[in-house]
Amino acid sequence: MAGEWSSTRSAITNPGNLEVKNSVFDSRDLGLTAVFAALYVVINVVQMVSVGNPTIYGPIQLRVADCLIALAALFGWSVVGGVTLGCFLTNAYYFLGVQDVIFGPIANLIAATVVFLLRKHRFVACVAGAVPVGLIVGSYLSIFFPLLSPPDALNALPPLVAMIASLMISSLIAIAGIGYIVLVMLSKRNFLRSLKSQGLKTADKNL
Repeated sequence: MAGEWSSTRSAITNPGNLEVKNSVFDSRDLGLTAVFAALYVVINVVQMVSVGNPTIYGPIQLRVADCLIALAALFGWSVVGGVTLGCFLTNAYYFLGVQDVIFGPIANLIAATVVFLLRKHRFVACVAGAVPVGLIVGSYLSIFFPLLSPPDALNALPPLVAMIASLMISSLIAIAGIGYIVLVMLSKRNFLRSLKSQGLKTADKNL
């Protein structure tokens, strides 16, 4: 009873106590979202400068930054928000078209959400996460930007199917290939221990 009364009195005398704790928690999540958004943009800019635009905005579009989508299995909604915002900023910067600015981030949002929801089966999650990017981005590139031609190796296929196949292959390499490897490396116990010591949380409480 004494402990209960003390807790109640503390809540009465400082009603904002719980709100302060929650706001600190939320601010860390928001900060991590900003970090992933910035990483997504920076990786794309570096790739664009070093390799060229076609690998970022073209019909191949093998964005190395999409490997971050796989990390939704580890860091949860912060990654979902980060790769969505990062894709919006990246696509708005080059501005291939309004469709790219709208549907690109939606593809990343769905992909990262799928990875997060299937996080208990990580490799399957990464493969499944690549599908929305391939389908959505491949479809709108073919429909709204018909001047973009898929790789010559896929010319035997109808244009829409060829573009989807090209983006699907690229997404699988980025998310289920590079992303899964990065996810496994970051999931090592020593690394997670150092992250948690800084107050960060993981999507899986058992880690």
